[in-house]
Amino acid sequence: MKWDVDAVRKQFPALTMQVAGRPAAFFDGPGGTQVPERTLEAVNRYLVETNANRGGPFRTSEGTEETILGARRAVATLLGASPGEIAFGANMTTLNYALSRAIARLLEPGDEVLITDLDHEANRGPWLALQAFGIVVRSVRFHPEDCTLDSEHLQSLLGPRTRVLAVSCASNAVGTIVDLPAIRRMLPEECLLVADGVHYTPHRPVDVKTLGCDFFLCSAYKFFGPHVGALYGRREVFSELPTDRLRPQKETAPDRIETGTLNHEGMAGTAAAVAFMADPLGRGRDATRENVLEAVTSMANYEDGLFESLYRGLEGIPGVTIHGPKLDAPRTPTAGFTIRGVDARTAVETLGQNGIFSWDGHFYAMTLVEKLDPGPGGLIRVGLAPYNTRGEIERFLEIIEDLA
Repeated sequence: MKWDVDAVRKQFPALTMQVAGRPAAFFDGPGGTQVPERTLEAVNRYLVETNANRGGPFRTSEGTEETILGARRAVATLLGASPGEIAFGANMTTLNYALSRAIARLLEPGDEVLITDLDHEANRGPWLALQAFGIVVRSVRFHPEDCTLDSEHLQSLLGPRTRVLAVSCASNAVGTIVDLPAIRRMLPEECLLVADGVHYTPHRPVDVKTLGCDFFLCSAYKFFGPHVGALYGRREVFSELPTDRLRPQKETAPDRIETGTLNHEGMAGTAAAVAFMADPLGRGRDATRENVLEAVTSMANYEDGLFESLYRGLEGIPGVTIHGPKLDAPRTPTAGFTIRGVDARTAVETLGQNGIFSWDGHFYAMTLVEKLDPGPGGLIRVGLAPYNTRGEIERFLEIIEDLA
């Protein structure tokens, strides 16, 4: 697929925004992407034409059932799963707390859960909470020089009572991509692998079977959708998971982990976001698995090409330190960096005043940033999406150079 960034940009209404007379440049994608017109239309259409709760023998309620099934099918297509393995929730964090509580019922005091220092707190906190029930939680270190996971330390922590490993596919703070298939091969067969795919899913084709995970969590608002969380659960494990459940709730997966009324309009928007992932140039391509894989690969190639310019530009500015993997290592188009003598918030405010949106702080990857100890305000973080341009990167680098 030959990339046409102008065709992509035309689909995003937010990209017409201006700040101080200049077009806004959205480098804040790791915190949530902008949404295409089709996502907005799907949310609006649901609320106008299909707004009802489930289980009613009338048109809008029946339409809601179709919306839910359509969303399960769409996310299953995106992840390489089946619709019966896809659940929805308020967000990834809420789903992961529900998942960790359910898995805890399968564990005994003294059983061990491994997390990592590289992860977002949403894949640490829910597992650390299990310590109150006698579960032993240990954290795998990372190499501070390139922010890659310390596989030798992981190997040393594995033991006969290791029951769960919770790990990110990619770091939302510095872009590190973790080799999940290699990790799966290290684990005992009975050890569950829970993958945080929130930052990975917008930037790489996902195949949960190839990754080898038992559970995979992601967030639609990171890949051009509304604020909805999604969970893949491998059917053999998911169907037996002892979840929190009200009496009227279905016992079968995936419904068994979905509490209360779901965000139906958000699910409609999520299906539309997957349709965009299959057809980012707006050429009318169907949302098939083949089209998703091809389009996301093209999207990744475009983003990676842009990111090389951004990375090399930052690398050439005296006083700038980039944390995380080098360009030749597996990574997403996300940079966490510091500027000597400049507080991160000051830098981000200056960028914002010039119409370039970015983030500062720890981005909920608190342990990672604490161990890097980058100084006042944490890291400055920028990330690319398929609607960003080389002109935006040039503007960004000029401001960073002035700050430095």
